[in-house]
Amino acid sequence: MNILSTIQGTIGEELSLLNRTLVEKLHTSNELMNRIIDRYLLTKGKQIRPILIMLCARMIDDITPTTILSAAAIELMHNASLIHDDVIDTSLYRRGEPTINAAEDNRMAILMGDHFVSCALQCGVETGKMDIVAAMGRLGQELAHGEIDQIDNARSHRLSEDAYFSVIRRKTASLFRACMHVGALSVDADERTRLQLETSGELLGLCFQIKDDIFDYYEEYAVGKPTGNDLREGKVTLPLLYAITHHDDAENKRMRQLLEKEQLDATEIGALIEYAKANGGIEYAYQRMQELREEAVRTLEGFPHNDTYQALVSILDYTIARDK
Repeated sequence: MNILSTIQGTIGEELSLLNRTLVEKLHTSNELMNRIIDRYLLTKGKQIRPILIMLCARMIDDITPTTILSAAAIELMHNASLIHDDVIDTSLYRRGEPTINAAEDNRMAILMGDHFVSCALQCGVETGKMDIVAAMGRLGQELAHGEIDQIDNARSHRLSEDAYFSVIRRKTASLFRACMHVGALSVDADERTRLQLETSGELLGLCFQIKDDIFDYYEEYAVGKPTGNDLREGKVTLPLLYAITHHDDAENKRMRQLLEKEQLDATEIGALIEYAKANGGIEYAYQRMQELREEAVRTLEGFPHNDTYQALVSILDYTIARDK
C-alpha cells in the first residue's frame, strides 16, 4: 500500500461522503449528460486536492459538512479545468480513459466543463461562507491567467526560470494553495494559521507541476500524450530551461536555435530532451523540488506533529516520488 492509499484510508468515510456529494450535485434530468458524468466519475483520479482540504480542516479542528462542500466545490472546479484543458490540448486520454472531447466532441466537452463549474459554484454557495466563494473566484482567475501566461511565454520564446515559476505558481500551485485556504476557512481558522497552510500548499503545488513536467521527458510516463508534448506545444519546462541557461557552447547555441522555431519535428524534440537529460536538467529539477519540500515542511512547524501533520508531509514526499 502506498503513502496516498494509507492517507485515504484514514479519511475513507469522508471521501465516500465527498463522492456521493459529487454525484448528487452533478446529476441532471438529461440522460446523455448523466451517462457522460457517470463515465467521467469512474476515473476520478487520486483526489489529492480534496484530501488536502480535509487534512487542513482536521489539522485545526475536524472535518465538517462545510469542509465536505468546500472539497466538492474545489474538486469540481479542478475537473472543469481538466475537461477544458483536454479540448485545448486535443488530448485523447486522461487517466487511461478517453477524454470527453474524444468520446463525444469539443462542443459537449466545453458544455460539460461549464456544467462542472456551475455545480462547483453551487457547492460554494451552500457552504454559507462568502470567503470560500470569493476564493473560488480568485482561483478561476489565477488558473486562466497562468494558462495564458504560458501561451504568451511560448509565443515569445521566453527562456526564464522566473517566468516558468510565475506560470506554474498560477496554473497549478494556485489550486493547491486554494485547497489549504478553503480547508482552513471551513473550520474558521485564524488568519495566521490560514497563511501557514496556504504557503505550504503553494509549495506543494510547485513540486507537483515540476514532477509532471519531468514525466514529459520519458516514454514510460507518457499516458495519452507523446513524450515531448510540452515542447511540441512550445512550452520549455524546468529541466530544459536549466540546461539551456547554464551552458554556453556550440551545442547550446544549436539547441537555442531549435527553440526559436515555430514548429519542431520529432527528431528535434528528441534532441532537446536528450540535451536536457545530458546537461543536468533532471537532477536540477529534483533538487528544486527537494528545496521546495523542505520550505513547505518549515511552514508547518508550528503545528502539532500528529498523524495529520505527518499525512501532509507524506503527501509532499509522495508528490516527488510518484510515477504517474
